[in-house]
Amino acid sequence: MKNNEFFRFRRLRQNPVIRKMIQETTISVNNLIYPMFVTFGNNIKNPVSSMPGIYQLSIDKLKEECKTIVDLGIPAVLLFGIPERKDLTGSDAFSDDGIIQQAIRVLKKEYPQLLVITDLCLCEYTSHGHCGLVKDEKILNDESLAIYQKIALAQAKAGTDMIAPSDMMDGRVLAIRDILDRNDFCDIPIMSYSAKYASALYGPFREAAQGAPKFGDRKSHQMDIANSNEAIREIEQDIIEGTDIIMVKPAGFYLDIIYRAKQTFQMPLAAYQVSGEYSMIKAATSMGWLDEEKIIIESLTAIRRAGADLIITYFAPQIAKFL
Repeated sequence: MKNNEFFRFRRLRQNPVIRKMIQETTISVNNLIYPMFVTFGNNIKNPVSSMPGIYQLSIDKLKEECKTIVDLGIPAVLLFGIPERKDLTGSDAFSDDGIIQQAIRVLKKEYPQLLVITDLCLCEYTSHGHCGLVKDEKILNDESLAIYQKIALAQAKAGTDMIAPSDMMDGRVLAIRDILDRNDFCDIPIMSYSAKYASALYGPFREAAQGAPKFGDRKSHQMDIANSNEAIREIEQDIIEGTDIIMVKPAGFYLDIIYRAKQTFQMPLAAYQVSGEYSMIKAATSMGWLDEEKIIIESLTAIRRAGADLIITYFAPQIAKFL
């Protein structure tokens, strides 16, 4: 066989400089969002047993941790609140003195350059642990939208930079956009959990956020893990209602959804590498079965390669150090 009858791909693989120069997919700290859990109290740094290296933080400790985040160049955090008390309506979520509203004010004063994104849901705040109001063990979609509006308005008044509704109720993006615009917060963007699956990968998060449901499950509103076309319809509806960034959650098991969404809509797209993905990698690397740095980078490269512009990941500080 003559040399000109086939292309030698190895020519561009043998030199590390050339490999880096022609690399198609890259990861930057600018792609990263770091999720954090904030709770009432002082000097609290409670380790999450199923998520090594992740903590529930009081606001003073959150402020300390965010200095490291800023120093590493990570541009954004995503806040989840653990309230002092829970009730049927999740009132702490929309109280002016709620845990998230307090955290927003502290972080924006201390680190104005840090983008503060706030999760909007009720599961951490309600006594029943569900994402909306409940009657006779049924989650009420339309009645819950008014509560989400109150939460969005409270977060906006506290100074949040972006709101991320994660509840998966129908119509919630439209309801949130409406209340923000009517109260002169039209410049606050929404990053909606557009295709959020009823995944088995959320267990460690529910420990961290103390938001496990007291009965039933979340399959009445989160997506069936078997469905792909439905995700495209969900995302399209959020776009119609006014979302600014779409999200697919989880990330690693749903790369096909990330790819389809990016190819279909060409919208800014976030992917959430969820708690179970983090914990599986941490477990395997703690046993010496996988190289931690290599597998973390590979997992995020796959998410970026599929089409994600932003990656919400608990590995953000580690990745920033690797890079």
